[in-house]
Amino acid sequence: MSQIVDHLAELTGFRDRDVVDVTLVGAFRDLLQPDSVAIYRPVGEPEAQRWLTRARLRAHETIPTADSVWAEHADLPALETLPHHHRCLREQTAVTCQSGSGTISLFPLSTDRDVAGVLDIRTRQPLTTEQTRLVSSILRVYRNFQGLLDYSERDTLTGLLNRKTFDGSFLRVAVPVAANGAGQGPAPRCGGDTAWLGVIDIDHFKRVNDSHGHLIGDEVLLLIARLMRSTFRFQDQLYRFGGEEFVVLMRGGRVDQAMAAFERLRNHIADYVFPRVGRITVSIGFTQVRPGDSPAGAFERADKAVYHAKQNGRNQVAHHGDLLARGLLADEARTGDMELF
Repeated sequence: MSQIVDHLAELTGFRDRDVVDVTLVGAFRDLLQPDSVAIYRPVGEPEAQRWLTRARLRAHETIPTADSVWAEHADLPALETLPHHHRCLREQTAVTCQSGSGTISLFPLSTDRDVAGVLDIRTRQPLTTEQTRLVSSILRVYRNFQGLLDYSERDTLTGLLNRKTFDGSFLRVAVPVAANGAGQGPAPRCGGDTAWLGVIDIDHFKRVNDSHGHLIGDEVLLLIARLMRSTFRFQDQLYRFGGEEFVVLMRGGRVDQAMAAFERLRNHIADYVFPRVGRITVSIGFTQVRPGDSPAGAFERADKAVYHAKQNGRNQVAHHGDLLARGLLADEARTGDMELF
């Protein structure tokens, strides 16, 4: 019993979801002594989802392995390639199947918001009733803890990440950028050593609230968050900073690809007919994350690009680096002093 309590204490002692998943597979490896434990999560659009391995730990391993969160979507296995896992996810029920000389026990990983993935436990013999009960009990703790993380990290209206999570996420992206920028190690494929920060601001949003009320305004924010999710890749991190301001943190790609992604969002929003409101536009500014950047410095550059877009007609995407090259902005070459948090 004390071993179980120790693992639960460790599981709930972290605020990083990656670490929580790694801790969960480690706990089940120690408690059940299986051949392997893994967590799979579906990523991508509903009609084209694929499996991302969040953590996998085999009996002889001391350090879990995982797919990179920046993995190319097309390189990941489609849901249909693991039919039993797909069934567990789809039906939200535990599934047991045979594999060679062993047993695969699958459990849905759910949160208050959705079914987030599948826990895969591989053993020589089927799990006993007591072991199955143990797994279910720990997964209830996991679900409750994920709910607390959602409450602290997610915007309550849109479900996007909130402002206070931005610093940590930014630094996890900026540090690899700085390392590759300094020539330390090979650059990932598809321009993976670059990162982009975009700020999206709804044009004339105050008019929406003044003319239609805050409930309709909230519906607009919800729909824009949905359009953002359908526009960007599963590994792109999406935030609502408050009011009508949204932020996107992207990893990888050239400047033309980043511009195309933000233009795609701008067009999707401009073409969408919002209930009771009609057409809405957004102004977007983005910047490349520089080696050694601070969250405030990168945000300030993107925000200046947004301001330029709004001052020059709105409903457009502005790249801070392009504005500098054309002499339309001054490069202060310093970290911003803006207090964000």
